[in-house]
Amino acid sequence: MAGKRKARRTTPPREDLSKPSPWRLQHGGFSEPVREADPETGTPVQHRRAVDTLGLMLANGTITPEMHEAGCIFRTLFRAAALDGIATSQLIRLAGATNGDVSNRQLDARRRVAEALDALGGHDSPAGSCAWFVIGLEFSVREWAMRQGWAGRTVHGPVAQGILVAALGMLAKHFGLTPRQRAA
Repeated sequence: MAGKRKARRTTPPREDLSKPSPWRLQHGGFSEPVREADPETGTPVQHRRAVDTLGLMLANGTITPEMHEAGCIFRTLFRAAALDGIATSQLIRLAGATNGDVSNRQLDARRRVAEALDALGGHDSPAGSCAWFVIGLEFSVREWAMRQGWAGRTVHGPVAQGILVAALGMLAKHFGLTPRQRAA
């Protein structure tokens, strides 16, 4: 009589930590890895950048480099203005300080964001709303189009992308990245 064979224990394959996980890859692509030296330690590190909406549009030729730069400026101002709603705790706490204090840098950034939104027609305009959600809060164009609507109708995908392109063109003009045309 032959005895039963025991099943071999197989160890699950180890995940390669130098690459994004399968879960992360399903949520958007990454650029090729870039090798650089860590600024603090000098050791070589490998960075992978998540591809964003503006980066994809620039790579596809949908927007110009000036429009991409205008979007990056707006996004940087938006983050500096602390309008994204991400709450952080202070590492250094001062006695008697409150969380309601806004720094001068934040005030200047908020003023510049408000000026940019005014150039787009205001916060409630299609271009202003698109800039706020897609560029500032980094929603996808599709997410913004599904949640935004005028006169009881949703915005269709190609129209939403057109609104974003128009908003980026206006921002490039507002930030002085495009040369002014002279009247003939």
